Amino acid sequence: MRAALTRPPGVHRDVVLRPPAVAMAFLGEGLPHEAVAVPGVALGEHEVLVAVELSTVCGSDVHTVQGRRAATVPLVLGHESVGRIVAVGDGGARCAEGSELAVGDRVVWSVTASCGTCDRCAAGIPQKCRSLAKYGHERIAPHAELNGAFASHVQLKPGTTIVRVPEQLPAAVAAPASCATATAWAAVARAGAIRPLQGARVRVHGAGLVGISAAAIAAEQGAVVDVRDPDAARAAQAEEFGAAGFDGAPDIVIEASGHAVQVALAEVEVGGVVVLVGSVFPAPPVPLDAESIVRRLVTVAGVHNYTGAELAGAVGFLSGAGRAYPFAAAVGAVHPLTDLDGAIRAAAAPGAPLRIGVAAH
Repeated sequence: MRAALTRPPGVHRDVVLRPPAVAMAFLGEGLPHEAVAVPGVALGEHEVLVAVELSTVCGSDVHTVQGRRAATVPLVLGHESVGRIVAVGDGGARCAEGSELAVGDRVVWSVTASCGTCDRCAAGIPQKCRSLAKYGHERIAPHAELNGAFASHVQLKPGTTIVRVPEQLPAAVAAPASCATATAWAAVARAGAIRPLQGARVRVHGAGLVGISAAAIAAEQGAVVDVRDPDAARAAQAEEFGAAGFDGAPDIVIEASGHAVQVALAEVEVGGVVVLVGSVFPAPPVPLDAESIVRRLVTVAGVHNYTGAELAGAVGFLSGAGRAYPFAAAVGAVHPLTDLDGAIRAAAAPGAPLRIGVAAH
């Protein structure tokens, strides 16, 4: 037992935390989160310790707590955050654009940490790295308690993309960048690599935060955008994010709900593109009319998570053209970290805002 409690191998910088850091451990469906005190960390080479400013509750967090998504417990959930660097390990660390990171930098970070050298990383899909680690998804272990966003601090591993965010960017806008906005950016980029967005008719299914973010991003790139959602209030809200509607079949469909895949495949125009991004939960298989896909020259692409460059692109959008859209209003009430269970209940309630905030300090 004693060996499991020794410091991990490698070069470390001991960082004492007073008061101790707090991580909220998820123990299983139906059980309240439990606070875990972490009085210090052994910060490895090129690692970064961030004090969390604000986190937001993603739909996948809700699904995990409800037992609809598999999880190895105990773990610290949460993967949408903005925070400030409080310590940097030996050897330093660099942000996405290559400059040295420093204590005091305000940052967001990728949901994944990748090795950078395996065949998948070399092929440009580091989010599917052979040795992938994901924040908010890993089991708590000795020296690895601060690996999820529902905590006062997060310890970032080498291979994590870290992006500085402007001081004037509201925390409610910055926090979801590391999941919803970056995923939306990746989906639009995938479509745009196949079919130019300028003048294209883009339909988005699902007016959640990924969907409305994709709508705004596509609109800023010259597309005419239509957003569909069975929730009339959410569909109406999409108009504030660039949705205007159009006649005729869409040239590009971004399926961000997970519930309209068959519709998306059937409705897209000849030569069109369908990007599937919302199917991230168990669901019945969708029938595929292969002949129709072939004869209509339809391209179907799947997007899951994003690359570091896409996270940087999302932050650039939010800091620039994205300021024209009311992203801050997408976050409703902000709960203290100690009321994480209340925050998750609020996020799961009918008619909930697109995001609920969790303030760590």
